[in-house]
Amino acid sequence: MKFSPHFFPKVWQAVPADDFAVYAYCNDGAVRRLEIKPLIKPDTVFAPLADINFFKEKLTVINDTVAWDLGGNRDPYKCLDLDPFKIFDAPTVADPLAEK
Repeated sequence: MKFSPHFFPKVWQAVPADDFAVYAYCNDGAVRRLEIKPLIKPDTVFAPLADINFFKEKLTVINDTVAWDLGGNRDPYKCLDLDPFKIFDAPTVADPLAEK
């Protein structure tokens, strides 16, 4: 996606899915689906996310992006967060929370 030099992508809300995906609600009005499972490998920074309960419970928005609050204290320096520009490269999807 091309950005204006004055646009900075931000995530306003992050919602977990049961299959290790995240729905990111972004400041351009779009909802993007991020596939996190390919990142979850042993001996990497993403390894703690292999537990689906931990993945879901710790998911939040910190630093204006999808993040996992590893310490439970919302410290922006002690979280696992994703590059918002990479999030904006993810596919746009229909809002999973919208009433049908």
